[in-house]
Amino acid sequence: MVTASEDIPSQPSFRTKRPLVNDSQDSLTVIDLREIWTYRELFYFLTLRDIKVRYKQAAMGAAWAIIQPFAIMFIFTVFFGFFMRLPTNGMPHALFFYSGLAPWMFFSAAVGAGSVSLINNSNLVTKVYFPRIIVPAAAVGGLLVDLLITCALLIGLALYYGVSWTWEIVALPGLILLLMWLALDFSIWLAALTVKYRDIRHALPFVLQLWMFLTPIMYPLSVVPGKWHWVMYLNPLTGVVESLRSSITGQSFNWRAIAASLVIALAMLLISLQAFRRIEQSFADLI
Repeated sequence: MVTASEDIPSQPSFRTKRPLVNDSQDSLTVIDLREIWTYRELFYFLTLRDIKVRYKQAAMGAAWAIIQPFAIMFIFTVFFGFFMRLPTNGMPHALFFYSGLAPWMFFSAAVGAGSVSLINNSNLVTKVYFPRIIVPAAAVGGLLVDLLITCALLIGLALYYGVSWTWEIVALPGLILLLMWLALDFSIWLAALTVKYRDIRHALPFVLQLWMFLTPIMYPLSVVPGKWHWVMYLNPLTGVVESLRSSITGQSFNWRAIAASLVIALAMLLISLQAFRRIEQSFADLI
C-alpha cells in the first residue's frame, strides 16, 4: 500500500502495481482509502481539468448548463403538459419536469463521461502508477458544477411558483449525494467494461435514452399500476427523482423507492469495484 512518504514512480511496472483493493478480502471488495487520499491532488487536477476544458471550449461557457435543461423542460411542458395533459401530482408542469430532468441530466452525463474516462486518459493510465479509480471518479466530479447550477435553478423555480417548503427539504442534500453515489457506481463499472468491450461506448447512448423513458421524469410513479411498482423500483433513479420532487414540494416520501435506490447503490458499488479490480490488471494490454 502506498504511504504518504513514497514517491510516485516515473516508470512503474503496470503488471506489478499495488492493487486498488485489498486482495485478502475475497467476499467483499474494500477500497484502499489511504492510497486514494495519497493521490488526492491528482483527483483535484483531473477534475479541474475536465471543468476547464468543458467551459473553455464552449463559446457560451457555463450557460449551457442552464440552456440545455431549460430547453428540454420547455419542450416537455408544451407537449406533455399542455397538449397531452399528463398528471403531475399537483405540481406546476415546468417544476415537475425540471425536477426530473435535473438529476437525470447529471446522471446520464456523468455515466457517459465516466465510461470513456480510462480510454481518454490512456497515456496517463499506462505510464504512471496511481489508483485508476481516480479517473472515472474525476470524470463524475467534473460535472458537479453543472449539478450545482441545475439544483440552484430548481430551487429558484420552486420559489417562483411559490412552493411552501416543509421539513422534507432537508433531505435534498442527501438525495444529491445518493445521485452522485449512483453515478460513480455506474461510471466505475462501465469505465472498466469499456476498456475490455469497446462496443459499450457505442451502445451506451441508446441504453441511456431508453433508461430515461423508464424513469419517472415525464410522468409520476402514480400512473404506473401498483402491481408493477416493484419493476420501477429496480431503476435506482426512480427513488431519487420521486424523492427529490417530494423534498421540493413537501409531499410524502416513497420510502420503498428510497430503500430500493440505497440497496442498489450499495450492490452496484460492490459489483463495480469487483469488476474494476479484475479488469484493471489488463488495462495496459487492453488500452
